[in-house]
Amino acid sequence: MVRMSCLLLLIMAGLGHATAMPYGLSDPCGLVTIGIDLEGQIRFSVTFKGMPIVKDCPISMTIADGQVLGKDARLVSSATKDVDQILSAEVPVKNARIRDLFKELTLDFDGGYGLVIRAYPDAVAYRWTIARKGPFKVTNEGLTLHFTQDHGVYFPEEESLLSHSERTYRYLRLTQIGARQFCSLPALIDIQGGPKVAITESDLLDYPGMYMKGTAGQALEAMFPAVAIKEQQVDDRTVRVTERANYIASTSGPRAFPWRVLIIAAKDSDLITNETVYKLASPCRLADTSWIRPGKVAWDWWNANNLYGVDFRAGVNTQTYKYYIDFAAKYGIEYVILDEGWYPLGNLLANAKDMDIEEIFRYAKQKGVGIILWTTWKTLDDQLEPAMERFSRLGAVGVKVDFMQRDDQWMVNYYQKIAEEAAKRHFLVDFHGAYKPTGLRRTYPNVITREGVKGLEHNKWSRDITPEHNVTIPFIRMLAGPMDYTPGAMLNAQQSEFAICFNRPMSQGTRCHQLAMYVVYESPLQMLADSPSNYLREPECLDFLAKVPTTWDQTICIDAKVADYLVVARRKGSDWYLGAMTDWTARDISIPLDFLGSGSYRAEIFQDGINADRVGIDYKRVVRTVTGKDTLTIHLAPGGGCAVRFAPEGK
Repeated sequence: MVRMSCLLLLIMAGLGHATAMPYGLSDPCGLVTIGIDLEGQIRFSVTFKGMPIVKDCPISMTIADGQVLGKDARLVSSATKDVDQILSAEVPVKNARIRDLFKELTLDFDGGYGLVIRAYPDAVAYRWTIARKGPFKVTNEGLTLHFTQDHGVYFPEEESLLSHSERTYRYLRLTQIGARQFCSLPALIDIQGGPKVAITESDLLDYPGMYMKGTAGQALEAMFPAVAIKEQQVDDRTVRVTERANYIASTSGPRAFPWRVLIIAAKDSDLITNETVYKLASPCRLADTSWIRPGKVAWDWWNANNLYGVDFRAGVNTQTYKYYIDFAAKYGIEYVILDEGWYPLGNLLANAKDMDIEEIFRYAKQKGVGIILWTTWKTLDDQLEPAMERFSRLGAVGVKVDFMQRDDQWMVNYYQKIAEEAAKRHFLVDFHGAYKPTGLRRTYPNVITREGVKGLEHNKWSRDITPEHNVTIPFIRMLAGPMDYTPGAMLNAQQSEFAICFNRPMSQGTRCHQLAMYVVYESPLQMLADSPSNYLREPECLDFLAKVPTTWDQTICIDAKVADYLVVARRKGSDWYLGAMTDWTARDISIPLDFLGSGSYRAEIFQDGINADRVGIDYKRVVRTVTGKDTLTIHLAPGGGCAVRFAPEGK
């Protein structure tokens, strides 16, 4: 239900003098309040259950002709709107049905611009609008978040604006973050004795991405990459910006700008179930989405095509990919990806040596397996029309576009261009080397997943992917949208046994830590990163991975603490799945099964083995009957996990 009302809010002496008055907006549940002060420079403050979150935060937008939105603002009109509606997700990630409950205030100002503010029970957001027609340039956008104390921050610090957004979350105090330090988003504020607060954005279209930089004080400031005017192409995938303009966007109006978002989580577990970024994004622009098919992907690159027990030389060749296709077909894995090596770099219109692409596609079609093609973004951009037409003729079902490493305005527009061109041909899109999600998956649901996360691939060359990292990213990066972490390692090691090996990589933590990722980590296009040969040695684990869904009807976070552990339950149809993960600290967890409701279930439980604290691959599979009145007690080894499938008895 949507209820509209228009009013003048607390105007003291006519519209022209309304600038001296503060305006308030609370969510329908009365938990979150945002106050707007129009005196001189527009500022806002936010409280949650009466606790101050941010205070007197100035916001502005500067247009190249000298107009400053938000400065000496003179109110012309105002309107409020109450919304309580159900959204149906085209590709359900957390929930098939999403409640969208908020109160909205729209303020229109002299000068042809406006401010739209929303208050949700678990978030606040605002965006600028501009009524002018035709082209104009945005010189800068101002946002300073003044926090009331020197809070801790999970800070994904960046070193450059040329970045894959694959960061480790440094835990710093606000005052420890200097003016030259900046981070990609989301970033997470840890308010002692209060909620967690995530900073991010949504509905990023035709505009650069937002970063936050330090001030050496109790504040963070927004920053944006300016428009590129000179570039240097380094190789087939890397284009460096060597000179930037003195403006951040060249756009046209009338238009609305991206939402600036503060997500407020009373409990850490609320970060796992929050869907604010999706709710704020523009609605789906595709007339038909019935062809979008989520699923799992057998991936070649992480395991370096290391097949064994076969009678051919494994590598980037036709026989190897036919083997992948046979593996996928036998175990119901929907897709196989052809990653780097299938084409001579720089030319998507040719085949690499030893790769009969036409035969691979013919064979895949015969077996009912879809093929997704990897490409660097630059080569795809250079050959866009002929390459996409070739992919379509071959029968490809998707593209994995890699190495963008930027989110200035041009690159943000590139993402939209690829989404549209792919949708015309019924291609799925997986963006790697990508910036964080900002809701594009709602606007173009064929953009089914993206990287922008420090994932499993880093095990090939570093020790960065620790269990602590793995139980940090679901609360922060996954808050923005699905993440192509690429899980599934079958070679698992405790910290002292872990070794870096590029061509035969392993993971830190236990086998069940990896299995749990398929329930905990959201990606409607979910990779099986390891070699088919390794999976075939593990038939019990392979059977679980073959069955686990990649989209969900309902999500519940049972218990969680950022960077320590989490327990997540998800439902698909009548089946429930549960995933639990911990950092390097062993834990005993008790899980009430009341989410199952009535009836009895067959529980297939994968838990850390008794020696998993020494041998990461050790696990135990237990099958038992349970009901919603039971409690499941599980021991998690250091770096451990647990994965469970609950199927109704008799199914």
